[in-house]
Amino acid sequence: MKDVFDIYDEVFQSNTDLAQSLVEKHIQKIKELDEFLPQGLSFFILTDTSRNSFPYVSKNFVSNLGLDPEMMKIHGPNYWFQFFHPDDLEIWVKLLPDLMQFTMTEVDPEIRLKLSYTWSFRVKNADGKYVNLFEHEVPYLLDDEGKPVVGLGHLTIVGEGEPMPIKGTVKYLNDQGEYETLYVKSYSQKLLSGGLSNRELDIVRLLALDHSSKEIGDLLSISSHTVDTHRRNILKKLNINSTGELVGYMKTHQLY
Repeated sequence: MKDVFDIYDEVFQSNTDLAQSLVEKHIQKIKELDEFLPQGLSFFILTDTSRNSFPYVSKNFVSNLGLDPEMMKIHGPNYWFQFFHPDDLEIWVKLLPDLMQFTMTEVDPEIRLKLSYTWSFRVKNADGKYVNLFEHEVPYLLDDEGKPVVGLGHLTIVGEGEPMPIKGTVKYLNDQGEYETLYVKSYSQKLLSGGLSNRELDIVRLLALDHSSKEIGDLLSISSHTVDTHRRNILKKLNINSTGELVGYMKTHQLY
């Protein structure tokens, strides 16, 4: 797969009005996802909701799904949504408004470009088979009301079409360059995160990236003692005995 900073150059080289230093920080976090998402199974889609279009679709869209990027650009969501699994599309049209409602009512406009959104869904590839996609979306442009309208989605195939839990999350890129979870909503019958708090979800993700308690504390602006307390509580809640088991649990239940 082409390096994501090459993708950054392709997409944003003519968009000088965007906060490019912030864009680079977000894309660095996208690169971090490769630590626990399958390699070589990712592609990018630039979404412009104000025009209901996809002005950029990376070449790996074809190699991973076999679908037509030009049709994506010409017909936008009318083309893309026809490949969604009907059950997941029904959830997705509820999920996205929930994330935007949280953004517009709970997050100051000044920091909305520092947010990231994640969700998962199934799409049908050119062979007629469903695959699971995990999407990480970061906004790059707000409208006059402060609503995110242009964003870059990094999508990765994480399954073979089996039903998987769907949840939407909103994270904030803090001053230390780390994501902190602000909002999580499950759209499955059972919340498979074991009732973890937003802070605990962040610690699980950082443990999976092999950070020590001190490093996690620095990234989240809390003490290492507090991190250790959270770690004990996480293991107890999930009935897990070790960090190694915890990393496996994270991947299985999409605690990214």
